Amino acid sequence: MKYFSILSLLIVILISCTSPKEGNLTISGNIKGLKKGTLYLQKIQDTVLVNLDSVNIDGNSEFMFVSNLEEPEIHYLYLDKNDGTRYNDRIDFFAEPGEIIITTSVLDFERDIKIQGGKNQDKYLEYKKMLKRFNERNLRLIKENFEASKQKDDEKLIENDKAYKTLLKQKYLYTINFAVNNRKLEVAPYITLNEVYDANIKFLDTVAKSLSPKVKKSLYGKQLIKYIKDRKEKEAENNDK
Repeated sequence: MKYFSILSLLIVILISCTSPKEGNLTISGNIKGLKKGTLYLQKIQDTVLVNLDSVNIDGNSEFMFVSNLEEPEIHYLYLDKNDGTRYNDRIDFFAEPGEIIITTSVLDFERDIKIQGGKNQDKYLEYKKMLKRFNERNLRLIKENFEASKQKDDEKLIENDKAYKTLLKQKYLYTINFAVNNRKLEVAPYITLNEVYDANIKFLDTVAKSLSPKVKKSLYGKQLIKYIKDRKEKEAENNDK
């Protein structure tokens, strides 16, 4: 009788160890050309980047993560190629309950990325494409500024300063409008907090007030509302001095 009890216990343990993980989020994909390495699923938790799960790649470049997610939230894939490189590759994406498929390559982990996800990821990708254009124009201005400084071309420096201010204003207005137009998605407060947090408080208020009730109660919605509240209190204190 004791033998059968022990045998039954071992069977239960084996089943529990081999059973697939359960969750409402599945992230699968392929990293073309990757022979060996470790892929980590990460997210920000209490301002700290934490590992949620990991997969060891050894010959088979396909991967899968299964996780539980309460609401849409930014996650990261971090690739440690186990090659002694100090700085490895990391990509961010908007995770939400459902299925996400990610494909990329080991040669250019960040640029070759293709992600099939939910509505937040689609809009996040749309925003990042426009943000890339702003950043490229900004880099051109920095390069031109450097050359103008070497040549002591004050006229060009003044011209570039005006162009930079115009570019910054365009980026901020685009971001605010994008957030308002996507007020029913969690991506709206997220990009507001991460890209234009130092914008005029009136613009931030416009985004916060436009958010749908569901998004206002989300992680990023609550963070944005708290941030605005804190900024208003700080500005009021400074005005009283």
